[in-house]
Amino acid sequence: MNLKLITNILGFLVFITGIFMLFGIPFSIYYGDNDVPVLLFTGIGISIIGFVFWFRTRKADKSDLGKREGYLIVSLGWVLMSLFGALPFVIHGSIPNYSDAFFETMSGFTTTGATILSDVEALPHGLLFWRSVTHWIGGMGIIVLSLAILPLLGIGGMQLYAAEVPGITKDKFHPRVKETAKRLWVIYMALTFLETILLMIAGMSFFDAINHSFATLATGGFSTKNNSTAYFTSPYIQYILIVFMFLAGMNFTLHYQAIHRNFSFLKKNDEFKAYLYFIIGVSVFITLIHLPYVNFKPEEAFRQSLFHVVSLVTTTGFVSSDYENWAIFSRMIFLILLFIGGSAGSTGGGIKVVRHLLLLKNGFLELKRLLHPRAVIPTRLNGKAVTPDIISNVQAFFILYMLIFVLGAVILSLMGVDFISSIGGVATCLGNTGPGLGTVGPVSNFGHLPEPGKWLLSFLMLLGRLELFTVLIIFTSYFWKK
Repeated sequence: MNLKLITNILGFLVFITGIFMLFGIPFSIYYGDNDVPVLLFTGIGISIIGFVFWFRTRKADKSDLGKREGYLIVSLGWVLMSLFGALPFVIHGSIPNYSDAFFETMSGFTTTGATILSDVEALPHGLLFWRSVTHWIGGMGIIVLSLAILPLLGIGGMQLYAAEVPGITKDKFHPRVKETAKRLWVIYMALTFLETILLMIAGMSFFDAINHSFATLATGGFSTKNNSTAYFTSPYIQYILIVFMFLAGMNFTLHYQAIHRNFSFLKKNDEFKAYLYFIIGVSVFITLIHLPYVNFKPEEAFRQSLFHVVSLVTTTGFVSSDYENWAIFSRMIFLILLFIGGSAGSTGGGIKVVRHLLLLKNGFLELKRLLHPRAVIPTRLNGKAVTPDIISNVQAFFILYMLIFVLGAVILSLMGVDFISSIGGVATCLGNTGPGLGTVGPVSNFGHLPEPGKWLLSFLMLLGRLELFTVLIIFTSYFWKK
């Protein structure tokens, strides 16, 4: 294990975290808030710490970056970013309890969107912006951001890319991973800029627009308002958010193909078609189910259903109304949606649509294989046969995911949390979604949970964001053997 190189890269990641922390200062100055000294000194201090560790290990052997180093860097990187990123909240006093501040920051970096804050609007604008920035850099991944810079430091990044990028495949636009990272971030920034402009045209202030754009494209869900996006009653704003949540939940390879006018790629992509048809079908179904129970007109009923389905499937976690008051059957559907997830290669969390698709296809083909035991009947995706090792990976991921969900819910219930809140809280944190059910539902928060429960859910957020294996492999004995 090349510990010197690991320290070198982790120091660089901490340095970047401190630099991003400074970006909230202009908003603090503009609105006359009192958090400028906190952001300034904390950001500079963290940057100095990161720079010192990077500088002292700058002569590390940069050719020796293997898979083990990649997994360790990515997992520890997220933990360190959250440990340091929580400091401004604690030092300012907005979130005086460090456990709460760590939960909030880990929720930000992992794009979960679960919050312990009961009064979000009480935070000064600089800290609010930093809170949203954690979403934005966590959405595409600070590792992917670094890959555009690390080669300048003489470090190759394929191992980091493979460990951090979500999904069962690691689609690249370019043979060089640095160019892939750059293209990802160009698309990401362009979509963020476009959504910000559209939200401002629809009536949001620049501050609200850019914060909600950060949260939307990262599929995070942090809002600047206590009532989340329900504060903005404009149908135009809600439809803009729906469109960009949907785009953020797509595989970014498809965005790249669409930019180059290769729209036939969308028609051939089984995951995209399943993603699109599932969202439309479930939205129509929920509209018909809950329409008799709420005082909505048909268009508003469909809009509210579509908003929440897209929000939960993409793991964004925005809410436009309290779905806890809808029909009980609708709430059951929303619980199921917590286990769907966005597309592979998107900023969304969860199990991912492609895994469900492969499990269903392979399951139905097993029936056919029973009738024709000698026939070779491969599972196909996008017209191509899927190798058995990918099917095995998907099955192992799904089993582990459900086991962790059950175990997490049991442990949380042992801490005194009620049944509905336990399964809702674990499902939403493991799936990086945000709002759950019960006392952690769409109009509630996680602040009342016991302190050990917050650390447990923070760990589950990390597990979900890094797709289980990247974190769990570190706890195995063979990972540390030569």
